Amino acid sequence: MSYMPAANRYDHPEFYRRCGRSGVMLPVISLGLWHNFGAVDDFDNARAIVRRAFDSGITHFDLANNYGPPEGSAEETFGRILQQDFAGHRDELIITTKAGYYMWPGPYGEWGSRKSLLASLDQSLRRMRLSYVDIFYSHRPDPETPLEETMGALAHAVKSGKALYAGLSNYSPQQTAEAAGLLRGLGTPCLVHQPRYSMLDRRIEPELLATLKQEQIGAVVFSPLAKGLLTDRYFGGIPADSRAGHDPRFLKPADVTEAVLSRTKRLNELARSRGQTLAQMALAWVLRHPVITSALIGASRPSQVDDCVGAARNLGFASEELMKIDAILAGDA
Repeated sequence: MSYMPAANRYDHPEFYRRCGRSGVMLPVISLGLWHNFGAVDDFDNARAIVRRAFDSGITHFDLANNYGPPEGSAEETFGRILQQDFAGHRDELIITTKAGYYMWPGPYGEWGSRKSLLASLDQSLRRMRLSYVDIFYSHRPDPETPLEETMGALAHAVKSGKALYAGLSNYSPQQTAEAAGLLRGLGTPCLVHQPRYSMLDRRIEPELLATLKQEQIGAVVFSPLAKGLLTDRYFGGIPADSRAGHDPRFLKPADVTEAVLSRTKRLNELARSRGQTLAQMALAWVLRHPVITSALIGASRPSQVDDCVGAARNLGFASEELMKIDAILAGDA
């Protein structure tokens, strides 16, 4: 059956925020394809997740060259979905990819050389059957390659028409400021930075957030739900289909500690008093900062998209609520 997007998907303009000082608006909730979109995963379920996201107003889909497993297969899956369902909607989408982590054998299969980044981008475009991506990221800084070379490669990707904007991910505040200056000098300003951020991982406070504000760069944060810990999934044990239950590469059962659960259960009580799920409150919390444009979610089924999008209905916090959250996270409540 052919796919017809929901006619009301843009009925909530407050769902979109400007990214830094650019003209780009991103949805406050974006869909990441890090997990559940590889060749080992069910294609029909992946397709249903993407459809539900777009029907809900999500226009931003985030990938990287090595997402899968195996590496590259998430881009192939997304390319199939684009061809089957979104061929007439490309201009409504922000599609991103990244390069920098290990992708293929040899000295050019990772890190930040011009050779590695531009070869990877060409591969990503072929896998997704696209002529360009909207944002191309340096996925991590390369300690052995001059930053001028890495930023020059991003600028070339933009000037060649293979990407519309340049982005950074996992860069320190100092590296971000230097990279942003180089990109400005090359005529391709940095649009966005993608750091990890959640209630359980606040390392970007305050320095990186201050740097992004000063540089007028937007932030799209990943792992805002701390790989599922900031949901109610683990309150009754470790489900077999959960991240910790079936894919311990990124969340081990040992990470689901009583100390963490004690905090998240108290956070859940506060979320319920706000009329939200824990996941919704956790997303609203990262979005409270004006520098942060969007929170990247993962999903293993369409209903999880619905839950996360629901966070946008209540993004405000009373000062007392923020103080209580800080106390819970510090173990004082």
